[in-house]
Amino acid sequence: MISTLSKSRCDRDELLVTHEMRQKPSAVRIGSLYHSWMENAAGGHSRLVLRGRRLSYLGLAYNAAEAVVSLWAGVLAGSVALVSFGIDSLIEVSSSGAALWRLQVERDESRRERVERITHRIIGWCFLALAAYVTVDAVRALWHRERPGPSVVGIVILAASVVIMPVLARAKRRVAEGIGSRALTADANQTSMCAYLSAIALAGVALNAVAGWWWADPVAALCMTPIILAEALEGIRAKAHRHCC
Repeated sequence: MISTLSKSRCDRDELLVTHEMRQKPSAVRIGSLYHSWMENAAGGHSRLVLRGRRLSYLGLAYNAAEAVVSLWAGVLAGSVALVSFGIDSLIEVSSSGAALWRLQVERDESRRERVERITHRIIGWCFLALAAYVTVDAVRALWHRERPGPSVVGIVILAASVVIMPVLARAKRRVAEGIGSRALTADANQTSMCAYLSAIALAGVALNAVAGWWWADPVAALCMTPIILAEALEGIRAKAHRHCC
């Protein structure tokens, strides 16, 4: 009899608790949902950071190979456009390295703003130096009527960059928007610029090889200069966001 009464009381207490939980909003339940949402958001952010690192490593590897091949082919052929593109690829390597540096301090809020500012300026000054070099070398080649030789290897690497760089740039930009990083956005912009430059260089190198228009090569190099200069000034003047993630 006693056990029956005890069981009855337990059942009644459980019903009362369940009724109270249904009758009023539960702060505990809301807090639990919020906590779960924050954990999912943090997990998504971490995955984006990891993806950004992988894309930067991929960009580093490709740009390093691109730089070596372009510089080698450009020096052999005497092509201003190819050599300029090779140097641009080297700067792309520094851009990807700067983006990786930014991702390494992603969780360190005290260093975030300083790193954003430094990476922008490093990349900007590198491109400013490249714009000056391209201008001087292209004008010199035109003045002395230096005729570059044809370069099949150069055409192949430039054509590959025209295809690969836009795809890589879009992937980097999606990650940059996901974590709110201006450094990664700048890196994506540099990759997009590399695609434009490869198309311009390809036109000059191909016209020289196919039509024998020697002047197309240095003119293509000069056509790169405004794009390089614009990116350089943007990088030098840029300031890091105080509230970027």
